[in-house]
Amino acid sequence: MRVLALETASSACSVALWCDGEVVVRRFEAMVRGHAERLVPMIAEVLAEAGQPADAVDRLAVTVGPGAFTGLRVGLATARGLALATGRPLVGVTTFEAIGHALGPRPGCRRSVLVVVESRRAELFLQLFDAGLTPRGEPRLLSPEACARWLPAGPLLVAGCGAAALGPVLVGRPDVAFAEGPGLPDAAAVAALAATRTPEAGALPPRPFYLRAPDATLPGEVRRP
Repeated sequence: MRVLALETASSACSVALWCDGEVVVRRFEAMVRGHAERLVPMIAEVLAEAGQPADAVDRLAVTVGPGAFTGLRVGLATARGLALATGRPLVGVTTFEAIGHALGPRPGCRRSVLVVVESRRAELFLQLFDAGLTPRGEPRLLSPEACARWLPAGPLLVAGCGAAALGPVLVGRPDVAFAEGPGLPDAAAVAALAATRTPEAGALPPRPFYLRAPDATLPGEVRRP
C-alpha cells in the first residue's frame, strides 16, 4: 500500500509518501504563505526521490481542516486534481486527527488529549480526545476563557499549534501538561492515518471542514450575514 499525503491547512506545507507501514519520503517547510507555490514542486520532489510516478500510489490523502481558508483550498484542489488524473481514491483527514496522531504511541497513559488549532482570530479550534485518541464529542470554536470553563476535570495533555494560547487560562490546573514542539500537522501523520481508511469504510470525504464561515470568499461567492 502506497499513500501520498498533502498537508496545507496550517503554517506549514508538507508532503509524504507512506509505503507498507512507514513514511519513506517526506518534505516539510514552515510557512505562513506560499503554499500554492511550493506544494506541487514538493510533490514532484517526493515522487522523484521515491522513484515513483504519481499513478503508482494506491491512495491519496489530504488534510480537510479546520485551518487557514487559502491553505485548505490549495491542498484540496491539488489532491482532487491528482485523484482525477490518476483515478486513485482520495481520503480526508482532519487537522485534529493529524496533530493527535503525531504524538505517537502513549501506552499506559491515561491523559485525555485536547488538540488546539490556531484560527488567526480570538477563538481557537478545539477537539477533545480520550487517551486512545478516540474523539470525545464534536469539534468546537471557543475563546481561551470559554475553553477553560468547558474542559472537564482530569489529567489532560494539550497539543497543537494553538496550545500556547491556553497556557495563561490553565495555569491553575496541575493536572494539565503541554506537548512539546510546534504542534503543526504533518503529511506524515496524514498518510499513516489514511492508510487505515477507505472511502467505502467511512473515511472523511475530501471537502473543507471550516468550523466557521471563511473570512475570504471565492470569486462569484456572496457572503451571507
